Amino acid sequence: MASVTLEGVSKVYGRHPAVNEVNLAIEDGEFLVLLGPSGCGKTTTLRMIAGLVEPTQGVIRIGGADVTALPARKRNIGMVFQDYALFPHMTIGENIAFGLRERHLDEVAIKRRVSELLALTRLPGFERRYPDQLSGGQQQRVALARALAYSPTLLLMDEPLGALDLKLREAMQVELRRVQRALGITTIFVTHDQEEAMSLADRIVVMSEGRVEQTGTPEDLYRRPASAFVANFVGKVNFLAGTVRSVTGAVCTVALADGTVVEASARADCSAGAAVRLALRPEHFRVVPEPSGAAKGQICGTIEQRRFLGNVVHYYVRTKGDLPLLVEQAGAGPVLEVGERVALSWLSEHALAFAGGERGGTG
Repeated sequence: MASVTLEGVSKVYGRHPAVNEVNLAIEDGEFLVLLGPSGCGKTTTLRMIAGLVEPTQGVIRIGGADVTALPARKRNIGMVFQDYALFPHMTIGENIAFGLRERHLDEVAIKRRVSELLALTRLPGFERRYPDQLSGGQQQRVALARALAYSPTLLLMDEPLGALDLKLREAMQVELRRVQRALGITTIFVTHDQEEAMSLADRIVVMSEGRVEQTGTPEDLYRRPASAFVANFVGKVNFLAGTVRSVTGAVCTVALADGTVVEASARADCSAGAAVRLALRPEHFRVVPEPSGAAKGQICGTIEQRRFLGNVVHYYVRTKGDLPLLVEQAGAGPVLEVGERVALSWLSEHALAFAGGERGGTG
């Protein structure tokens, strides 16, 4: 297995920087996810690590060795793509064995390795079947087995579950994590799906416009986002625009656009008079039927929609300032009805104040 290091890596197409001075250190055996919207540079970064795209500048190291100029075929990397790329005219066993035969292993060793990988991916007895006889999830497991056949030091995966339906995708996430942990192989996985990233990753790298916005564990990114972009991209969030009135220690007092005064967690760039956006997760709202008058630090609104999702209920609340807010409550809690007036409040540490005063709402 191997660590991976990117030092000031950039890729420019014409005048457009697809990846802009990315620095990353990926530990041996780590499952790292590159997460971001389309066009953020995550796939280009993966392809530079694979040797399929040449960096414009910077250094890429695998296992401490500089591989920046090394051809892809010499990097000992396994790759899995979204479209599986299985050979339709070959059996499952032949697909898995393809790379081994290219490396001129003897047939006894090939047969033993194919059997090991079929067992690892829970497909024993499938070696004589053809790809069109398998489900999408089974084909993806075959693609994974083929990528692992020659014991690569690094596994790269480019949105490999994107073509699967939700239930199958969730099942495959569990399988991928099981196989990766069993082998201890360093894995870099590209996705735009934040739930998939949080489910799989040891660490997530959030990218935007070719740059790294933040790197951290799923918990770090969700609870301590470094920017409004990360807060918005990792999980559901509400934004409330306002102006800082005062800062006292770790708490800032903010006047919202409708005049309501609330408290939030102060950041380093918070100062009196600054325009801010408060980021609030849906589950951090405390919601009660509206009293005769809103208490200090509460905002009031009307429930426009209610969605029962089993363990949780989502309420869509329209505030008196005409902002739509998403509120999440436990499914076993008191039932609030559409049309009901409610008051919302929160703990100051749950509201994160970010610079900028654009109109709020759900993100």
